[in-house]
Amino acid sequence: MPVSKELLDILVCPLCRTPVNLTPAGDGLKCKTCRRVYPVRGDIPIMLIDEAKVEQEEDNTAKES
Repeated sequence: MPVSKELLDILVCPLCRTPVNLTPAGDGLKCKTCRRVYPVRGDIPIMLIDEAKVEQEEDNTAKES
């Protein structure tokens, strides 16, 4: 059973208090503000700062023509 909608509605990043969203693969919860991804193991979110991985920012700069 995946993480329930009710639980997702109340979970926030423990570092910056921003609501988290399920990753497309469903294996983590991502914070948009600090870019931390908290793992989901056995359908249980692990909301510990030490367990989170920080995703790198995507390079959205356009190349000059």
